[in-house]
Amino acid sequence: MAEDQHLAERAERAKKIIENAANFKICEGCDSIVTMRVTSCPNCHGYRFNEDTDEVIAHAKELGSRPQTTVTSQDLE
Repeated sequence: MAEDQHLAERAERAKKIIENAANFKICEGCDSIVTMRVTSCPNCHGYRFNEDTDEVIAHAKELGSRPQTTVTSQDLE
């Protein structure tokens, strides 16, 4: 995937998270943004989360503006 397309997709996902920040939380183990319904992080299996919507918005803005640097479960398939 071209880097420009990858960044555009991340920005689009970040926009959706920002618009619905109350439905997301940040994993304290790996800094992934996950939905409120999960009890453990699908990436690192952590169980501590930051549910502050202002923090979720700030984190989504940061992650949406740069390339992915972490390994996700999809990367391992």
